[in-house]
Amino acid sequence: MDLSLVDASSVFTDCTPTNQTLLGFHASVFSHSISKNKPAKLDDVRSNGWLDAMQSSSPRKKTLKDIAIDFASDDSDIVYYSWMLKYPSALSSFHHIVNRAHKKMIVIFLDYDGTLSPIVDDPNRAFMSIDMHSAVKGVAKHFPTAIISGRSLDKVYELVGLTELFYAGSHGMDIIFPAKDTSISYTSYIQSTNKQQGKEVNLFQPAKEFIPMINEVFRTLVEVTKDIPGAFVENHKFCASVHYRNVEEKSWPMIAQCVHDVLKDYPRLTLTHGRKVLEIRPLIDWDKGKAVEFLLESLGLSNTNDVLPIYIGDDRTDEDAFKVLREGNRGYGILVSSVPKESKAFLSLRDTLEVKEFLNSLVIWKEQLSNTII
Repeated sequence: MDLSLVDASSVFTDCTPTNQTLLGFHASVFSHSISKNKPAKLDDVRSNGWLDAMQSSSPRKKTLKDIAIDFASDDSDIVYYSWMLKYPSALSSFHHIVNRAHKKMIVIFLDYDGTLSPIVDDPNRAFMSIDMHSAVKGVAKHFPTAIISGRSLDKVYELVGLTELFYAGSHGMDIIFPAKDTSISYTSYIQSTNKQQGKEVNLFQPAKEFIPMINEVFRTLVEVTKDIPGAFVENHKFCASVHYRNVEEKSWPMIAQCVHDVLKDYPRLTLTHGRKVLEIRPLIDWDKGKAVEFLLESLGLSNTNDVLPIYIGDDRTDEDAFKVLREGNRGYGILVSSVPKESKAFLSLRDTLEVKEFLNSLVIWKEQLSNTII
């Protein structure tokens, strides 16, 4: 699959919309009229739960006191391994997974930050290791594989750089895939031409009308947070992210208040919390779970009897995808976390190193299976 589409969003011409229904939802789901769903007026950030959410989604770094306690007691390990009774390791459950995959096609969905690359202070330097890059490339050789990230499609493609994959940026609100690789005949997508390559592609952007609004909000957020040391605002095309990872905790209320004051003037946008990031997104019925369903149907793999989807992610936004796979026991959601937390996932992996090991195990299993068949 050739996806030389880093500038995909800016190089499409001759756009012709196709049908106007999507996954059983009427097109009105994505219409301009959403006044019935307007949120109530936001309270002050100190009383509306924003600060609590910021703290709960932002694990603290261990202090020397914490480390000393760890040496004196292994209670934290006991708690983690107890948690794993509910969310078993995907590595120890590997044989169960591949046994269930008998006569099914495995489809792999991967988050990026915290899953393929470690969380770092500078989002622009969240690079995959060489070994992880090789593992993802190996998986994509044997299984349909997609990256579904909160980052813009252009940025996640730049970071991954593999043409073998499908890509969905902005939490699935910007999906691109080659026209030749799809069996879709009924969804609301656009057939476009890449100017640079002269190749036809399919582009699905359920929040396209929000682009001017997100650009406006992005510029405003940059302006109102410019005097807060460590604050960093990103434009992901269909959402804007305010990072506070490098902001002193005493300034978190200031960050929250700035976002609050901007967002209250945009009732068609909503706020979600990630790992030390506030994300402003369009208020539409679309998320990573919907993106998983869309990609499965675009590949002609929506029949649960023929496919086993596996989604690996670490953040709150991945829970929507975990929920889709949990419903009807369709596949496996795998949470990447080194600390116990509630999730809709079935299984767990501790960190990116275990993610790499799991992906490599899939490649080895598939190659051995192919050699046995031959």
